[in-house]
Amino acid sequence: MTTAMRRARRLAPAIALIGVGALALSACSGGSGGSGSESGAGSGEFTYLGQTENTTIISTLETLAGDQCKAAADAAPMTSDDISGTQWDQQLQLLASQDGLSDMQMAAGTPALMSEFIDGGKVLDLSQALDDLGVSDRLLPAAESTVKALYGDGALYALPTEFNIEGFWYNKELLEKNDIEVPETWDDLVDAAATLKDAGVQPFATAGKDGWPVTRLVGDYIFRTLGPDALQKVADGDAKLTDPEYVAAADAVAELGKAGYFGDAVGSIDYNASMNLFLSGKAAFYYMGSWALANFNDEEQNQIGVDNVGFARFPAVEGGEGSIDQIPANVGIPVMFAEKNYDDEAAAWLKCIAEGYGDTALNESGVVSGFVVDNPPADLPSTTQTVQDEIANAPSSVLWFEALFTPKATGISQNNGAGLANGSLSGEEFMTLVQAANDEG
Repeated sequence: MTTAMRRARRLAPAIALIGVGALALSACSGGSGGSGSESGAGSGEFTYLGQTENTTIISTLETLAGDQCKAAADAAPMTSDDISGTQWDQQLQLLASQDGLSDMQMAAGTPALMSEFIDGGKVLDLSQALDDLGVSDRLLPAAESTVKALYGDGALYALPTEFNIEGFWYNKELLEKNDIEVPETWDDLVDAAATLKDAGVQPFATAGKDGWPVTRLVGDYIFRTLGPDALQKVADGDAKLTDPEYVAAADAVAELGKAGYFGDAVGSIDYNASMNLFLSGKAAFYYMGSWALANFNDEEQNQIGVDNVGFARFPAVEGGEGSIDQIPANVGIPVMFAEKNYDDEAAAWLKCIAEGYGDTALNESGVVSGFVVDNPPADLPSTTQTVQDEIANAPSSVLWFEALFTPKATGISQNNGAGLANGSLSGEEFMTLVQAANDEG
């Protein structure tokens, strides 16, 4: 999967929904994957619907079908179909309206649409299903809490086929050379940045042009100061981003920009350029998700060496209600099961997926999922092992800044992230813009 595709997946919610009537002529026509209305419980097959661009999930399922899911596959052979990611939410909405969901499919890209499915009884409550099958312990706690927080219902409605944690990756040699300890508090991080800048080293590599790597810092600071439910309160209308305690988070990030810690012309630096800055040794810290492992583990891209890359959780803020143990995370595109189609055959597939997906995805594709891994490869790169350990040990997680925003507010936020990074926007100005867009719906 290309970098652009991975980035697009991480920026949900971003797709505006189109009315069902306008999509009638472009609806899926059943295909081999049973994405038409004839698929369902007792059909003698297990149907899967995915995005054309994502081949990892279907590849993993096909491997499982010949291994841990062989009995399930013999009883109900898997058939699959796919839809372009650019059409995903629109087509999924149409299929759901026609009771045409497959047994299993990638979840909606927008939490708002998933909420529609949940409220309409379209998707299976996996919390109960996994418990009934005796495999609820096959999900990692941090991954499970991420999915539950994303959909806001307190139950589990999707499986984390991918699990990305976020934090500050750092150049071990640059920190050691400048006598800097790995920051555990925000004050430590700011002090480290000042030391590095004085030494002629750019403290942070940041894709200001893309915006979201900057706004991620705002969200994380909010979670550390106000606790893990702080942005849910905004979504529920119980708080506003323009409240002083929320503005303080944006101000903290803006101060980094004013001090020049993101480097010159940060607003022109995109994802690939920021990655290159870090991997060429020109910046000491790089806030990014673990999807970047593919870049870190690529010898041609990584000029500083994979063993020179360390990982630090987003630091604590003194006096804050949040915890450094609440790790920022997302689940890429998880998969959901259709409530109407769930029967003994689908249950058998669900059980074997829960038991085997983690090992199969990691060993076959190098993908870190939200499932327990029993037998990791012996030759895991140090960065990948670090992520595995972090995920296994994290008790809970928090979402990203825009996770619960409207699509318009998400766009406004990310489009103005560069203003915080270059110091041209104050925290209050930034938060006023985003809150106004959120209020408009």
